[in-house]
Amino acid sequence: MILLDYIPTIIKWAFNVFEILLIIYILMSWVPQAKDSPIGIVIGNIVEPYLSIFRRFIPPIGMIDFSPIVAIFALKFVQIGLLTVWFWIVSLI
Repeated sequence: MILLDYIPTIIKWAFNVFEILLIIYILMSWVPQAKDSPIGIVIGNIVEPYLSIFRRFIPPIGMIDFSPIVAIFALKFVQIGLLTVWFWIVSLI
């Protein structure tokens, strides 16, 4: 039963780490050649598959890409949904 107490913390931690990686990747687009650095390539390989889902549906407006903002909101929505379902399941046990 004690292991069940750590599941929400693990979910929050994983989503927060991914959100931080998204924000770092977004900020790296402001710095020339930052995405071509070894760290930029690793972060890009992690977050780009997720961002590409939103880029298919949300085209950039001028020079501004709004898809990362929508992606962060969607990530938070999924996190809240997973935690809600988890607490609902635990309450049934």
